[in-house]
Amino acid sequence: MALEKSFFRQVMGRFTTGVTVVTTRHNELLGGLTVNAFCSVSLDPPLVLVCVDLHSQTLPLIRGGKNFAVNMLTEQQQDLSNCFSTTTPERLNYFSHAPYHTAATGAPILDQTLAFIDARVVAEYPGGDHAIFLGQVEAMGNGTRTMYANPEGSNHHVTFTEVSQNGTNAHNEPEPLLYYLGQYRELGSIQPKPSLTGIAHEDGAK
Repeated sequence: MALEKSFFRQVMGRFTTGVTVVTTRHNELLGGLTVNAFCSVSLDPPLVLVCVDLHSQTLPLIRGGKNFAVNMLTEQQQDLSNCFSTTTPERLNYFSHAPYHTAATGAPILDQTLAFIDARVVAEYPGGDHAIFLGQVEAMGNGTRTMYANPEGSNHHVTFTEVSQNGTNAHNEPEPLLYYLGQYRELGSIQPKPSLTGIAHEDGAK
């Protein structure tokens, strides 16, 4: 079984992911952990999911607060990822000296990240040695724009209002921090490849 687990990790390590820090607030308690098991689920309503280890100290805070924020890290934030991947008190002491703000749910939004999703927990599912949290997006931002869900929206159709926009130059946007084969990676200067849609149009396909 140990060999099978090791090989499973090796196989999954071939799938390149971004790196995020998932944060939460329950009353006055703040928590966070490094996560790469994160994805979008639905556009309407906007839903995302994160997977949290059952032994994580942050798990009861997400369950109690019913919220989480996904902070997408830049290539300059490896130290931040390392900090929140530990189980030492240093991880939670981060909030006492590092800049953060809040959006809709009260979960900490870490400053200078690539982008963030602020979500309200709408469901929890068992996932082996992890808990799977489904969250409805209440706020989101990408460094240049921030949008909040309108309170009159239903669970099946959510509209958003833009509440801030700054003059950040899109050409100066930081690159994401990536994770591949158990190591941090950088995107580098990779030229965009043509999409299948673009190829189809060029070939005259419908």
